[in-house]
Amino acid sequence: MKRLRTRKHAVVLNRSVGGDLSITILLGIFGLFMFLPVYYLIITAFKPIGEMFLTPPNFYVIKPTMQNFIDLFASMTSTWVPISRYIFNTVFISLGATVGCLIIGSMAAYAISKVHFPGANVIFQMIVYSLMISSTVTGIAHFIIFVALGWLNTYTISIVPIWASTLGLYLMKNFIDASIHDSMIEAARIEGASEFRIYLTLVMPLVKPAWLTLMITVFQQVWNAGASSYVYSENLKTFDNAINSIISASGTQGAGAAATVLMMSVPMIVFIISQSKIVETMGSAGMKD
Repeated sequence: MKRLRTRKHAVVLNRSVGGDLSITILLGIFGLFMFLPVYYLIITAFKPIGEMFLTPPNFYVIKPTMQNFIDLFASMTSTWVPISRYIFNTVFISLGATVGCLIIGSMAAYAISKVHFPGANVIFQMIVYSLMISSTVTGIAHFIIFVALGWLNTYTISIVPIWASTLGLYLMKNFIDASIHDSMIEAARIEGASEFRIYLTLVMPLVKPAWLTLMITVFQQVWNAGASSYVYSENLKTFDNAINSIISASGTQGAGAAATVLMMSVPMIVFIISQSKIVETMGSAGMKD
């Protein structure tokens, strides 16, 4: 009788050992190609000026240097607004947008998925269709609304619009549908639990991968986006805007590479720590990006 293969105490019947090895090697090769631009950007930050303009470019550093980072920090100290102000703005806007998007998106997703009020399906279809609309199309309407609300040149305009992220609501709703059966919600209601208590103590712990994914994606989006285009006061702008201004003024390519590495390091670390949760959520939501 043929012996069954097991992996982590589970029986594996679909592929042979050679098939698993071939797929692992193939995925490893694809992974290296995907990591190549990030690797090249990192090593460029440590290249002296002479090595940056070699043709063809080298994928290694001959004489590593920290001068690019030194030039970057020297330029930072010469700004008339303290660099700590830009960093505070970036952290404050990123955290405010992420927390608000998580709370509103998860509550709306729970209501559409489990409350079963009239018109829930129509609202969800509108949310799905909104994913196809570019933000450029609604730019004029947004500007008129922001002027009427008096949000121009405030923190509010950089934070509150992110709370209406339809992508986050879509992910949360699909994950709730796949992870929580209606019978669990009905049992909690029979026991006398309020809708808010069901949402907070039953739903949120069970959809932890989904809201972690939402937090990470929103944080990365806001962190890398910089301040809103409707913000013109230098005291309200973000670290990303400050870096771009410094690079444009100095014209130093090395400082630009060093700044890019610094900006992408925080979202990258957050993503690496939580990547398993993101994969689980995308699989449940039917997204394959």
